[in-house]
Amino acid sequence: MKSELFIPILLDFSESFETERLLVRAPQWGDGQAVNEAVRESLEELKPWMPFAQSQPSLEESEYFARDSRLKFLNRSQLNMLVFRKSDDAFIGCTGLHHINWDARCFEAGYWIRTSCAGNGYITEAVNGVTAFAIKELEANRIEIRCSGRNARSAAVAERAGFTLDGILRRSTRSMDGELHDSRIYAKVRGAEF
Repeated sequence: MKSELFIPILLDFSESFETERLLVRAPQWGDGQAVNEAVRESLEELKPWMPFAQSQPSLEESEYFARDSRLKFLNRSQLNMLVFRKSDDAFIGCTGLHHINWDARCFEAGYWIRTSCAGNGYITEAVNGVTAFAIKELEANRIEIRCSGRNARSAAVAERAGFTLDGILRRSTRSMDGELHDSRIYAKVRGAEF
């Protein structure tokens, strides 16, 4: 029996969702300034973990990120999403789905939050939202969160969001400091956690 060719770009799904306190949406042209301000504020906290935060990006580089993310969202190769607080429309961080395997419907969730908004449960709420989005809209079978074994705050988000630690890959990732770090892999799997 011949199977039909699967083309992700033909998938139709929402470009946004809301949680109790947040609006999470695909990037748009013009979002670079808000992203740039948040990265500028949060550079020292992001620098140890995020390759894009090794130096302050220019406004042009941040706008490029927004536009490139928009195009990748549309062609379904990567689903970066921006997180806004509904009470004041403030941009507070990013989440999204990366390293997408459409055949197996497996996704890796990523996230970061601007420094002034940390500690309020926003990023856990966003991760729970993007997880529900992946399950309902994208028919996910597996959703992973990967983080450095040294990034206790990121691991805590995964644990608060109900992800199970699948394992630790020892000395598997060269981090921003040049040293090899362990990688913690958390997951939610259809039939187990959802």
